[in-house]
Amino acid sequence: MFDADAASRSLGIELVSAAEGAAEARMRVTGAMVNGHAIAHGGYVFLLADTAFALACNSHGPVTVAAGGEITFVRPAREGDLLIARATERTRYGRSGIYDVTVSREDGEVVAEFRGRSRTVNGQPG
Repeated sequence: MFDADAASRSLGIELVSAAEGAAEARMRVTGAMVNGHAIAHGGYVFLLADTAFALACNSHGPVTVAAGGEITFVRPAREGDLLIARATERTRYGRSGIYDVTVSREDGEVVAEFRGRSRTVNGQPG
């Protein structure tokens, strides 16, 4: 699935690890990702978290998509920061799942907390 994810790859997001119900991805904040306050635009932080979430919830095999997601920004990230998103499955029942993703800087400081809700669908990727 990640190999076909042009959006994530175009931003330089890298898959670090993936296991059943879990995933880790990382992204370096570039100058193009910084807003008028000289901090990483929240949309990019969300996209990184959403990518890790997608990797974790698709680790079971069937095509799974986001049913919803929300993010809480804890502290800013800046140009040059390496952000790491770690996704963990909290529960999965039937076709629904809940996943938590922590986005932190390389030094371990938490930047954001994301919670995603997944839904398994019929069909094949793409």
